[in-house]
Amino acid sequence: MIVTQRERERGRDIGRGRSRLHAPGYAQILRDRLRESFHDVQYVEPPFDESIADLGKEWKSVLAKLKFANSYRMEPLKKFQAHSVETKVQQILKESLKDVKYDDKVFSHLSLELADRILSAVKEFGYHRYKFVIKVLFIQKTGQAINIASRWIWDVAWDSWVGAKHETETYVALALVFALYCE
Repeated sequence: MIVTQRERERGRDIGRGRSRLHAPGYAQILRDRLRESFHDVQYVEPPFDESIADLGKEWKSVLAKLKFANSYRMEPLKKFQAHSVETKVQQILKESLKDVKYDDKVFSHLSLELADRILSAVKEFGYHRYKFVIKVLFIQKTGQAINIASRWIWDVAWDSWVGAKHETETYVALALVFALYCE
């Protein structure tokens, strides 16, 4: 490949075995970009005498969005394994609902509590860069039929979901865990 004098002056010498990564100033450019990509999040102590509504306005304005350096990772270190999560969710449902009878008021709070327990249990598996959506549904058995559907736009290679069911004489508890990989 013939390189003109003008291209050499511009730093475009891409001869055999050389790339732009070997250009003289490229390493410095990368160091500068990395230095600019880290920011500290700061918290300013609000004055003591203000109301709670005004507290959020004061300190949120000085927070910088935390930025991370690019890792260029396009796939997870540990892929989501549905079978292990399903057994854990099934165990949580069985332990939590073994002697519980159907009650609307109790189940509205119990569904939130179960979702929190399931979320903390799933996070213990150590799936980094996964976001989890947990849905816990209680359906009273009154002779009706029910169809539950969810639609998602996701990456088939890395995203997944798990469903676990606990059934008693008076109700059915259904827990759905959606695992979404965020690059």
